[in-house]
Amino acid sequence: MLRTLDVSAPPGEDAIEYLSAASGLALIGRRLYVIADDEHSLGVFDLGDSGPGRLFRLFAGELPQRHKDRKAGKPDLEAMTVLPAFESHPFGALLAVGSGSKPNRQRAALLRLDGHGAIDGSARHVDLAPLYDPLRNRFPDLNIEGLFVAGGELCLLQRGNRASRVNACVRFAWPDIEQWIRGIGPTPSSRSVSVFELGEVEGVPLSFTDAAGLTTGNWVFCAAAEDTSDSYADGRCAGSAVGIVSAEGELVLLEPIDQACKAEGIAVADDGKGFELLLVTDGDDRGVPAQLLSVTLPRA
Repeated sequence: MLRTLDVSAPPGEDAIEYLSAASGLALIGRRLYVIADDEHSLGVFDLGDSGPGRLFRLFAGELPQRHKDRKAGKPDLEAMTVLPAFESHPFGALLAVGSGSKPNRQRAALLRLDGHGAIDGSARHVDLAPLYDPLRNRFPDLNIEGLFVAGGELCLLQRGNRASRVNACVRFAWPDIEQWIRGIGPTPSSRSVSVFELGEVEGVPLSFTDAAGLTTGNWVFCAAAEDTSDSYADGRCAGSAVGIVSAEGELVLLEPIDQACKAEGIAVADDGKGFELLLVTDGDDRGVPAQLLSVTLPRA
């Protein structure tokens, strides 16, 4: 474990001391951005500083403190990625997306970046319903948990569960997504859908929880074996794993994570010899801080 995800809240914000339900992350240089599925803010951390991260507001308003009410009202941001440069975003942007598992979980936050990889301005909101609705024909229990850009495509990962074990990668042409986000193009249709079987841990199926693209066109992912039969309910986590999928869509590596945890987010740093994977965890308990973990994989 590298650290817990402690934060210091700005004046006037909820006085939270840490992120607990970390669900996605993006790495730019030594700056780490982390979303949590039960917060309206993301955390910003410096990997060279063990002190608390700071919060950046994504959505207005406050969420209820009572667990049941908070779960019902949360935006359920489950995945985040760095978008390449495009019109009016010369240094790219962060895009954080909701899972789509409920109508109120179909929002995204788009954050313009400056030349240093810092957030430049406030969040712009994107309604994901037009993009997600057609996917429900294929995945009635829609649960988008991964998001990355690789090989000129923007990819979404559908997370399976006990009742529907379908884990899938849905691909869109990035230029089509870019124009749609800018409001100058129609809602894009997916190019292709690839389904993956990830096996089990103690009889519980492994399911995608996040992914990150590599410069080779390959992508890395994390998966968790959570004992639940739908996209809403939580369950016991029997274990987690990380893996690599080739640019051709073949599963080439799947390795268990030794530490008992539910890995929910992944980012990658490549030193030319191997991949350092940064993972964030969700303990499904607001009293437990999320952790930042590190795993090294050989190049593939």
